[in-house]
Amino acid sequence: MNLRVAVTVCAALIAVPILGICAQHQVVIVKDDIGGVVTSAKGPEAGVWVIAETTDLPTKYRKIVVTDDAGRYVLPDLPPVNYRIWVRGYGLMDSPAVESKPGRHLDLTAVIAPNARAAAQYYPANYWFSMLQIPARNEFPGTGDDGNGLGRLMLSQDFFIHQIKVNCEICHEIGTKVTRETPEVLKGMSTADAWDHRMQTGQDGVRMITAMAVAGQQRALKMFTDWTDRIAAGEVPAEIPPRPSGIERNLVLTLWDWGSPTAFTHDERSTDKRDPTRFPNGPIYGANYGNDMLLALDPKTNIASQYLVPTEPGTPSAKPQTKMVQPSLYWGNEMYWAAVADPNHVTLDSAGRVWLAARFRNPDHQPAFCATHPSAKLAPQQRSFRHIVWFDPKTKLFHDVNTCFDTHHIQFANDPDETLYANGPRNGIIGWVKTRQLLRTGDEAASQGWCKPYHDIKRDGKVDPAVDVPVASAGIYSVIPDPIDGSVWGAVPEPTPGRIVRVDPKTCIGEAYEPPFDKSAATGNGYTPRGIDIDSQGVIWTALAGSAQMASFDRRKCKILDGPESVDGQHCREGWTLYPAPGPKFQGTQVGADFHYYNFVDQFNTLGLGKDVPLANGTGSDSLLALLPKTGQWIILRVPYPLNFYQRGMDGRIDDPKGGWKGRAMYADYGQNAVWHIETGKGSLGALVKFQLRPDPLAH
Repeated sequence: MNLRVAVTVCAALIAVPILGICAQHQVVIVKDDIGGVVTSAKGPEAGVWVIAETTDLPTKYRKIVVTDDAGRYVLPDLPPVNYRIWVRGYGLMDSPAVESKPGRHLDLTAVIAPNARAAAQYYPANYWFSMLQIPARNEFPGTGDDGNGLGRLMLSQDFFIHQIKVNCEICHEIGTKVTRETPEVLKGMSTADAWDHRMQTGQDGVRMITAMAVAGQQRALKMFTDWTDRIAAGEVPAEIPPRPSGIERNLVLTLWDWGSPTAFTHDERSTDKRDPTRFPNGPIYGANYGNDMLLALDPKTNIASQYLVPTEPGTPSAKPQTKMVQPSLYWGNEMYWAAVADPNHVTLDSAGRVWLAARFRNPDHQPAFCATHPSAKLAPQQRSFRHIVWFDPKTKLFHDVNTCFDTHHIQFANDPDETLYANGPRNGIIGWVKTRQLLRTGDEAASQGWCKPYHDIKRDGKVDPAVDVPVASAGIYSVIPDPIDGSVWGAVPEPTPGRIVRVDPKTCIGEAYEPPFDKSAATGNGYTPRGIDIDSQGVIWTALAGSAQMASFDRRKCKILDGPESVDGQHCREGWTLYPAPGPKFQGTQVGADFHYYNFVDQFNTLGLGKDVPLANGTGSDSLLALLPKTGQWIILRVPYPLNFYQRGMDGRIDDPKGGWKGRAMYADYGQNAVWHIETGKGSLGALVKFQLRPDPLAH
């Protein structure tokens, strides 16, 4: 009986209890597919992941898909090598891996988890993190070590949540197996002593100690100790994560390993953000922050490469600790991050040159022209922590750009000068380089400028530092040019609640807008904008990392834009719309436990969900989170393996506008600081992850 006849017979028998057999015959595959049906003792398993992994290619390669309502799956577009294939899903244990090759039908048997604790081992970290018992709202404000143990800067519960989330999860997830349990090497200590010790370990030990001191060290230690002890006693998350459903089952994930076992991959870029049809099928680039490398992945050959970002002799490390407070639990006294070039963010111009925020000299060795530059009149720059470097993919050579201002994230404006904007995370500066002018003339001084944005208190259209007030009291964390009016926006996460700021680069006049926030309110607060992006209508989108929300801000709705009334930032609540992210909330609060490192607006429908769809990093939930603004629906694009998918950067590329789902994709880096925290442990590499949405779970 040929396949077409088999499908017809199955359709006639759909009502009888042999759906698993019928489903098997309904799975059509071609020579580069593997497909079949997943069943367990309970029958077909819908909404579970089928994972294929191989080491037979130049770098480790994985393909992951989701089963449909009848438990059917198709792994498409597999290179012709051997694979280990298994099933993972909520409510299951991992099935034994089976070896197979493309072109074969492969039915798989799922394993039901014997109990809730076994099943919970596969939950995203934020489900475990939500079990943390945050101090109650009535315990704030903090009164210090001689009072209630909470830091005096902790003015409300929201301030405390911000502190715990941002200063821990800026580096890695909380709720992973290695964070929710006491590490084996510390098992001889009490839980409290083990937590006190681990917060001092490695090259980020100083950062962790400082964060806990601000929160209230002893109180924070007590909170984490209680959390770990309850988990050790058998407590599991109260909520069970939902299996993928609807559109989420159409997801196809492709993962390539890149980097090194100590790589801290901060970002990736596949194309020019302003035109995602550029450089189809070309290399994807990433910034290895910790080890001074520009990473590259060729998706056609599956070859991962890396290039050392050169620095001048004597350039100091950005991680200058010569002696750790406590040795790393994984690397001992080895200084596992060099962080001399310290590349942070990467972007591509219209010619395919790769631009990085990176350092190549001592931050204190400013060029002489910095002191006399016109921009220095309002904002003298005594040092610049990072500068700008660009890489020519044809020659494989790096070129330095001596900037007076600090750089962190960098984004191109869609203007004739192809101006590259950068934010200053330490001094509240927005800087820029007119790259076409620079490449044409080589004149670094004339090609750059910078602004410290000020409120126009007198509303006279010019900055007077004696009267006007800076819009940011702390560093600006992110940057995005507005293609409509030529202004530039940035997000300022601290102090709580944070704010987004707008600056006119021609005048340095700025505006600031805080998310709706009232420290006495029990619900409805928004805080900690970090990432920032803009849609085609000029609406700003920012992921609120502290309050676990996506937020839009439409300046056109504001009754007041600037002036004396705007300094506190709460003058345009009407411009904001807050969208709570999916997932569990901290016990006893209305605040989500997920963390959103950054965000992206898919202006060009590179993912297939429509134009202007905003996405947030689900950096606590192993996911990218796509929001459909018209309905408020969230699409959770989960990466189930290896557990602890942590992303900072993402972008989209269209390789073939007429190629359907195969011609477009989103990409994200898998790169937490402590890559050894992920499920596969020490020795693991980070990864580049490709997200595609096909029309149905069985599409080729």
